[in-house]
Amino acid sequence: MEANCLQFLENKTILVTGASGFLAKVLVERILRLQPNVKKLYLLVRASDKKSAERRLHCEVFKKELFRVLRKNLGDEGLNALISEKVVPVPGDISLKDIGVHDANLLQDMMQDIDIIINSAATTRFDERYDVALGINTFGAINVLNFAKKCVKPKLLLHVSTAYVCGERSGHILEKPFAMGETLKGKNKVDINTEMRLAEQKLKRLIEQGCSKEQTEQAMKDFALKRAKLYGWPNTYVFTKAMGEMLLGHYRGSMPIVIIRPTIITSTISNPFPGWIEGLKTVDSVIISYGKGMLRCFLVDQKTVCDIIPADMVVNAMIAAAAEHFRDSGSHTIYHVGSSNQNPVIYKKIYEMMIRYFVESPLVGRNGMLIVPNLTTKSTMARFRVYTNLRYKLPIQILGLLSTILPSQRDTYEHHNRKFKMAMRMVKLYKPYVIFKGIFDDKNLETLRIKNEAKETEKLFGTNPKCIDWEDYFMNTHIHGLMTHVFKK
Repeated sequence: MEANCLQFLENKTILVTGASGFLAKVLVERILRLQPNVKKLYLLVRASDKKSAERRLHCEVFKKELFRVLRKNLGDEGLNALISEKVVPVPGDISLKDIGVHDANLLQDMMQDIDIIINSAATTRFDERYDVALGINTFGAINVLNFAKKCVKPKLLLHVSTAYVCGERSGHILEKPFAMGETLKGKNKVDINTEMRLAEQKLKRLIEQGCSKEQTEQAMKDFALKRAKLYGWPNTYVFTKAMGEMLLGHYRGSMPIVIIRPTIITSTISNPFPGWIEGLKTVDSVIISYGKGMLRCFLVDQKTVCDIIPADMVVNAMIAAAAEHFRDSGSHTIYHVGSSNQNPVIYKKIYEMMIRYFVESPLVGRNGMLIVPNLTTKSTMARFRVYTNLRYKLPIQILGLLSTILPSQRDTYEHHNRKFKMAMRMVKLYKPYVIFKGIFDDKNLETLRIKNEAKETEKLFGTNPKCIDWEDYFMNTHIHGLMTHVFKK
């Protein structure tokens, strides 16, 4: 598969939206390192002009440790020359017409040159304000599609969504596209244009009422969650991403559409090197809090599968799917990219590995002393068993925060109350995922793997979660990557 994918990328011109995002960075590095004969990479970021876009890409993408292998191979001058030759910074905004590209000459060049469009731009906040989430996640998708249709030779639109557009379903979840207006609550139908009008009307009323910026922000977030739950989705992010998928499927015409639905994306397993990550991903806040000695409890169903997948495996799947469906006129294909179906790992196993890691490699506190986590392995597991019997389980993402909300001498009542309310809001947002009982079918990716890959190339261009040794990954790659690339910064 590696040879096929590398050959596919050669001489292609690719637009990547949301280019400063975690997954997009891994994709861009992968393309430049494996196929320097790619014709052109148009990288779209939010910026006021081309110079600002260039600065953002330099600071937020190419200066990152992720590019150290390329930098070592080519040297600083060589890497800068490659970037200068192959990369075109694009200031834009997918929530706007023509994806916010105002430079007429640049727009014309893009429409003439682009072969493939990869839309990875999104706002991933679970409780984003409604107008913002609709603008980017929902109508941003159709704006990208409309732009693709204006291009002279586009042969594929690959859209990055999320596996959790399924809501709180349990059992085997198929790689099935949404019908226009489909909801997770039976006969209810959602009218996407009406949702945008409602959001605009709500915002207008708040402004007319003289609400402060903070009040407006909170009201728009609350309104978004209310609309999401009305139609069966647990939060704004997955609701607006699902509606974006609906628009792409309904209006695609002859444009081949590939929708990638990854589960929880974690640090790289091998490429460009093991353990690169940016920011905290789900279980990572628990890992950090435990290592710092802040974690006082771990409330989760120990038998629940935590569906995680390394970032480089997601990128590999994206490239492989793009190669498969390029020029596949009118196709509409969904790919789940996760591990729950092929190689599941449960929370209990992750927690045991986390404890072992910090017993063997404790962090050093500001006083120079080793940090001893609050709970020993034995007592931790005892508490763990007790807490898993609780009817109401709190999400692991907020335990670091919960461990800080107990009253202290420094806390005023108002400060403590504010932290408590924030924690409880996060409980409601994350609770569905901690007790999530779904298993994501990945038949489409498995079929593609069987069709294209020989065993000797699978390790080089891996998309198969069966290859992951979870103990080795957590103990030697992921937690170390967290400590190196997130915690120390």
